[in-house]
Amino acid sequence: MQNPQTLQRLEKWLLRKVGKAIADFNLIETGDTLLVCVSGGKDSHTLLHLLRLLQRKTRIAFRLIAMNLDQKQPGFPADVLPGYFQKIGVDYRIVEADTYSLVQEKIPPGKTPCSLCSRLRRGIIYRTAKELGANKIALGHHRDDLVHTLFLNLLFGGKLKAMPPKLKTDDGAHIVIRPLACCAEDDIARYARGMNFPIIPCNSCGSRDNLQRQKIRAMIQEWDSRFPGRTESVFTALQNIVPSHLADNALFDFRGLTLTDAPDDETTGDTLFDAPNLPQTDIPAFPLPVRAE
Repeated sequence: MQNPQTLQRLEKWLLRKVGKAIADFNLIETGDTLLVCVSGGKDSHTLLHLLRLLQRKTRIAFRLIAMNLDQKQPGFPADVLPGYFQKIGVDYRIVEADTYSLVQEKIPPGKTPCSLCSRLRRGIIYRTAKELGANKIALGHHRDDLVHTLFLNLLFGGKLKAMPPKLKTDDGAHIVIRPLACCAEDDIARYARGMNFPIIPCNSCGSRDNLQRQKIRAMIQEWDSRFPGRTESVFTALQNIVPSHLADNALFDFRGLTLTDAPDDETTGDTLFDAPNLPQTDIPAFPLPVRAE
């Protein structure tokens, strides 16, 4: 069990990170009604709890509705979340839909059901948000999820694309927000353990070892163990994009770039590599080869 002071400091740290995401990306505004998707995992439990704390601390007036989608997975404890929601006094909605059987029927053996399962969940969540009058949908994806998605799309999809902290749904009816976008998964896990949330594991597909996301997770974890701070560095890079130094004609007009339009190298840093300015005396002399006559 964690020390109460340690848990309090961790809570303040996570609240600061959530507050930064809300401020940086304008995630929550006065008058919003947020449908908070709670699967029963550590991330969504932490999201709901922190948003309830912010609801009491901030001057922004917004409404929260917790939602759980009961997908009828075998062994799912359907009574846990309703009891928890009632205990903490939050407005909630339990939606029952047997997507588990449908996914098992449609997906061949050995294939991962994540894509179909996600599409089905997304449709049900959007419909529920509309029924309840929620203009925003809050999901529990954190910083590590954003980084993992970047590498998934990069290595398996050929796209430089991650999870955005905020997006508009395809039908334009709702805004999806990720208030935990700046929070590290390890911090969330420690906080969830300290708070003793009623965690419900997902038995649908998350435990299958052949998932590409699990491979990416293992790769990033190895990097972080050998070179601490790699995940944070990649997340920082997501907020520091230089389109002129990529290769997408839709983002930068490479075809129209001419010598007269190009800025000086000193302003773009357009060198083979970045290095500090060194005094002339510190630069070694490399004699040019002399061609024999």
